[in-house]
Formats: sequence, C-alpha cells, structure tokens
Amino acid sequence: MQVKFAEYADATVVRLDGELDEHTAAQVRQAVDMAIDMCRQKTFVFDFSSLSFMDSTGIGILLGRYKKLKAKGIVPKIYAPNRQVDKILQMAGIYAIIKKTS
Repeated sequence: MQVKFAEYADATVVRLDGELDEHTAAQVRQAVDMAIDMCRQKTFVFDFSSLSFMDSTGIGILLGRYKKLKAKGIVPKIYAPNRQVDKILQMAGIYAIIKKTS
C-alpha cells in the first residue's frame, strides 16, 4: 500500500494505491491521521482511483477519519472508487456522510 498526499489551494488529497485491508490498516490510519492533523484546507479528498481492494476494515478507517475531519470542520470527499470499492461504500452507507466526487 502506498499513501501519497498533495495539497492544493482548496483541498488536501490523499491517494491510496493498493489494497486497504487489515494488513495495511495501521499504516493507512497513521499516515492519514498525520495528514489530517496538518490539513489547513476546508476539503479533504480520499482519492481511491488507484485503490484496487477494500474490505470492512477500510470502512472502519473511513469512519474514524470522518469523525476527525468533522471535528476540525473539514469536508471529506471520496474520489473515483472502482466498481468493487464503490459497491462496498454504497452497501455500508458511507455516501450518506461522505460525498462522492468525480
């Protein structure tokens, strides 16, 4: 799993490349939490365009980061999940709290 960050004028983007599961969860959680702590923008985008797989562990990661972002007044968004990841996110009801953008 690779976690890459980019800061733009209006958003911080975290790009996840690989699989988000119980084996990579701790690494992703730590890296994303650090990015949230440093975030000064009003929007935080989870770029899933290179995320090949996510299981329920990934849902837990998203929910925890959602709570941190909400506490800081930062709007989270999800960008470009593949079909499998999109289906998991839909079934878990994530789009009710984190909007998908394209």
